[in-house]
Amino acid sequence: MPLVDKLLILAMGAQVFLALVILVRLGIERVPRVARGEVDVAKVSVDRSGWHTKAQLLSNSFDSQFQLPVLFFVAALICLQAGTVGWFEVSLAWLFVAARYAHAFLHTTTNPLYPRFFVFCAGLAVLAVFWLWLVVRIVTS
Repeated sequence: MPLVDKLLILAMGAQVFLALVILVRLGIERVPRVARGEVDVAKVSVDRSGWHTKAQLLSNSFDSQFQLPVLFFVAALICLQAGTVGWFEVSLAWLFVAARYAHAFLHTTTNPLYPRFFVFCAGLAVLAVFWLWLVVRIVTS
């Protein structure tokens, strides 16, 4: 397997790792609160507003890992299947993953809206270039 394929798969793995870390952090935040009786389980089973703010932030960030990253995974898998993985695709993949890590960090710490939105848009722009490049490369080959 070529190095660029391996690096693309590593970027995908890094994105999966991010989602799993957020999920573990969410469990660490929620489970003790439920065990201590700080949370009305009946209320949070249908509405997140009963959770502490930190748990809400982590939950929202975890949900976010199943939005843009899904489009990233599809593009990466198409690249691997089509045999079109090059250094440009690998660079875009890692830029996207870096933006997702920055977004998740901001989302789960101080949660500043404007910087978080800027990082989200940067990741979206990288993903759009990735998809545009992928489509052009496949259609023209």
